[in-house]
Amino acid sequence: MKSMKKYSSVVFDLDGTLLNTIDDLRDSVNYMLRLNGFPERTTKEVLTFVGNGIAKLVELSLPENYEAEKFNKYLNEFRDHYSLNSKNKTCPYEGINDILSYLKGRGVKIAVVSNKVDDQTKILCKEYFGNNVDFAVGQKPGVEKKPAPDGVLDAIKNLNCRKEDAVYIGDSEVDFATANNSGLDFIGVSWGYRGRPFLENLGAETIADNPDELKKYFI
Repeated sequence: MKSMKKYSSVVFDLDGTLLNTIDDLRDSVNYMLRLNGFPERTTKEVLTFVGNGIAKLVELSLPENYEAEKFNKYLNEFRDHYSLNSKNKTCPYEGINDILSYLKGRGVKIAVVSNKVDDQTKILCKEYFGNNVDFAVGQKPGVEKKPAPDGVLDAIKNLNCRKEDAVYIGDSEVDFATANNSGLDFIGVSWGYRGRPFLENLGAETIADNPDELKKYFI
């Protein structure tokens, strides 16, 4: 039986939950790969590489025989390209801005925790969600990336809410583990990068198939 507990605060994942960023991530990966004469990656491949931050994305995208001593060069090439091209094709999933506005209107506190770098996380949230997001945090010194609980605990503190009143919403195994590590309930979203069967296999008990379905879980 799926929980129908009502929450007054929410912590969202960003990529694959609120924003569809995969095409811009793929394009920046392939820019870096082309620059170095490496084979390019498909969207399907990149989908399996995301979720653990850009360093892991770059590492998994590189061919097995890449020169390890050049890794920082490859990472910086990706980072430089993505910083200038992160909004070319990125957009909120259908219904996301509606649900954020709905939650905000009901007084629900909203945070975003991402494995993107902190500055980029804040910029994207402001650009696409305006004042609907109360607090956003990404990778930065002193905040270990997900699935460590650091970002979520930072968000809970900044929202000034109790853990039992908050829920974590995401689309991946990293998000599922992040919720568990943070002591928050978890709602999976099937429209993201992994899909419903994957989330069910993880053991997610509550899964939403569209943003409008999230309404019933909040005050």
